[in-house]
Amino acid sequence: MPGTATSTAEVTNISQHGFWMLIDGQELFLPFDKFPWFRQAPVEAILRLERPSPQHFYWPELDVDLGLDTIEHPERYPLKSTL
Repeated sequence: MPGTATSTAEVTNISQHGFWMLIDGQELFLPFDKFPWFRQAPVEAILRLERPSPQHFYWPELDVDLGLDTIEHPERYPLKSTL
């Protein structure tokens, strides 16, 4: 019989520069200059985090989806404008 899922993810702190997430015991920082979708977001929207799968994170109120690799290595995924 399968046990209870232990994969956890939560926002642990928010500052003027970004926020920290605790993902399976590892703390990662998401700076607003690399993740601008969160810069003007209400605190409640940042805290309302879902984890549909182990490598996928979703903020429903912001309609933001991020993969774990994007969070760990934002330099691999530079923002691009379509204008």
